Amino acid sequence: RAFPGAPRGRLYTIIMAAAASAAADGAEERGMEAEALPLGCGGEGGSPAAGRSPEGEERRDPPQASVSNGGDAESGKELVELKVIWNKNKYDVKFCLDSTGAELKQKIHSLTGLPPAMQKVMFKGLLPEEKTLREIKVTNGAKIMVVGSTINDVLAVNTPKEAAQQEVKAEENKKEPLCRQKQHRKVLDKGKPDDVMPSVKGVQERLPTVPLSGMYNKSGGKVRLTFKLEQDQLWIGTKERTEKLPMGSIKNVVSEPIEGHEDYHMMAFQLGPTEASYYWVYWVPTQYVDAIKDTVLGKWQYF
Repeated sequence: RAFPGAPRGRLYTIIMAAAASAAADGAEERGMEAEALPLGCGGEGGSPAAGRSPEGEERRDPPQASVSNGGDAESGKELVELKVIWNKNKYDVKFCLDSTGAELKQKIHSLTGLPPAMQKVMFKGLLPEEKTLREIKVTNGAKIMVVGSTINDVLAVNTPKEAAQQEVKAEENKKEPLCRQKQHRKVLDKGKPDDVMPSVKGVQERLPTVPLSGMYNKSGGKVRLTFKLEQDQLWIGTKERTEKLPMGSIKNVVSEPIEGHEDYHMMAFQLGPTEASYYWVYWVPTQYVDAIKDTVLGKWQYF
């Protein structure tokens, strides 16, 4: 009926040929769709068999081995193992050998919280920020030393200067008075020398034209002080000898009233860098204390 006049056998052959042609076209379209899908993709749009073994089980990729120094399977970057040491803490780090010192500082920041600007990174000297680890010949197991403090640490340490000075002064006030300390007590317990110069409490006077005499030194021997202003010298004389000291060689002068005899002071001249160099003199009349300090330290006073 579809092909009038065609013999029955001929009609059957035509029908079968058309069916075969349609089947071939369908197979070709399915093949093109298969080519368009990524092979092995387990995401949406993949064929039902994609990502599965022939038995229908899900195929899994073999685990990647960790690479410490060599080609990275994914990125192709060469890694190096480092030991980063900061503030008694140690960090084991794998880092790209072709990264720069600046990039390493960023990594250290992520580990420690220490900002890069506050880091001093050491490897055979100060680590250059612009060079790569490869260029400065960093090898596996290298120790990277980091010095620096976090912002919170800095704020905790840097107390206001005035507050710190007040704390020091308060601490000094807590100390035992000098006249009660054993090394001074053994001299003061001898009592006031009979020939000591008289004191005038509550009055400041300039230095007398005669030596200050009748005082004790730390060994309990008699001592006198002579101020040679024209030579800019202080002469410290004992029975045995006289020391002639340039005023500029005396680092400092300290004094403290003697407990129970506040009209007299004990005084020390610092002749070297530490307190061990103090030359002590006892029973200095109080009216001359300020004039002695000002004269020796370069501040002249006239009354």
